[in-house]
Amino acid sequence: MPRWIPIFIAALLGLALGLVYGWRIAPVQYTDITPDVLRIDYRTDYVLMVAEAYRVEEDPMLAAQRLAVFGSEPPALIAEEAYDYARQTSYPADDLSLIQELMVALQAWQPILGTNQP
Repeated sequence: MPRWIPIFIAALLGLALGLVYGWRIAPVQYTDITPDVLRIDYRTDYVLMVAEAYRVEEDPMLAAQRLAVFGSEPPALIAEEAYDYARQTSYPADDLSLIQELMVALQAWQPILGTNQP
């Protein structure tokens, strides 16, 4: 029997045991995770969904609230990062225009911080 057969069998057995342990016995469980840990491609997809909703609703405050799930960054910066990534990865022109429309609206939008009403 060649010398590499026991090594090959041991490697396969180790791989199989590792997969069983990782997938069945002690799988990774994510809890209390916020959207700000998403990869840039998923963040961009989320921003695109917000941009699609913004096109229908035309409410920059609501769009900014939806983008607030990514942390304390300004919403316009979040949209700009998503636009840059979408442009680099060749998103369709319609999607790019949606994100750009949202980005421009958020750059022009000024939140009302506290109005004094009589």
